[in-house]
Amino acid sequence: MNRFERLEQIRRLDPYRDSLEIYRLSSAYEFPWDYTRALELALYRTYAVPSIGRLLAATAELTDRPQKRYDDTSLLLDAVVEHGFHSIQGRTAVRRINQMHRSYDISDDDMRYVLCTFVVMPRRWIDTFAWRRLSRHEVVASAVHYRTLGWHMGIKDVPRTYEEFEACLDAYEEAHFGWDEEARRVSDATLDLMASWYPRPLAPLLRASTLALLDEPLLRAFRYTPPGDATRAFVRRAVRMRGRVVRLLPPRRAPHHARQNWEIKGYPEGYRLEDLGTRPVAGVRGCPVRHPGASTAE
Repeated sequence: MNRFERLEQIRRLDPYRDSLEIYRLSSAYEFPWDYTRALELALYRTYAVPSIGRLLAATAELTDRPQKRYDDTSLLLDAVVEHGFHSIQGRTAVRRINQMHRSYDISDDDMRYVLCTFVVMPRRWIDTFAWRRLSRHEVVASAVHYRTLGWHMGIKDVPRTYEEFEACLDAYEEAHFGWDEEARRVSDATLDLMASWYPRPLAPLLRASTLALLDEPLLRAFRYTPPGDATRAFVRRAVRMRGRVVRLLPPRRAPHHARQNWEIKGYPEGYRLEDLGTRPVAGVRGCPVRHPGASTAE
């Protein structure tokens, strides 16, 4: 199997009818490491919208239990990719996602924006750092996949094309990115979590490296001191070099899903999808008032 044979396979599929298969081939075979990093940064950048950052701080999930929140989010989202929307696992994962979101007062605008990050940030990351750029088939399939997820989540006015997802993301960030003290706490806790996966003496270096991968609007929103030009250039060059090395490797023969990531630390003895995530109780810290008539049942 040559390095581009799977890309040829992807191009033989229909990006609308076969969107899930294309997204699975892309994320689990072609770019598993890159999708993991890109989706981490996609979720991270949503904290810079104060309404999202404040809610996450109020739940205390990312400040008090960051590893569990990271694990649960990754496992639930990827269960849909691995097994499909109509599988038992896929339906269970979507049900848990909906149960959690319906327990909080989250606007459709914020939900739509978060969905946009899942589509746009992987494309931007992969085109910048990975061993090849995404094909048009992969870009379209990703938009279709997350539009389908948005439909299952009941989000209104979900963009239809990648270009619409990108325009929505950029406009929302320009209008809503801003400083919030509670959001900064969530950001700091997330950076600490990422550093905790490596030996402690490396923590300052890892924090600086992560900041070097963030864009200027994100750094301004969190009021982080921008890394120096030399640091930024070195880190970005190093990540690009990784992509060039991967290009020389033989293609992956087995899929790699989120449950196989070594960063998933919280379930050494396994897990059940229906047990993942938060279970807010009204009146308990971090559980805002529900929308009138909202239910946790799908």
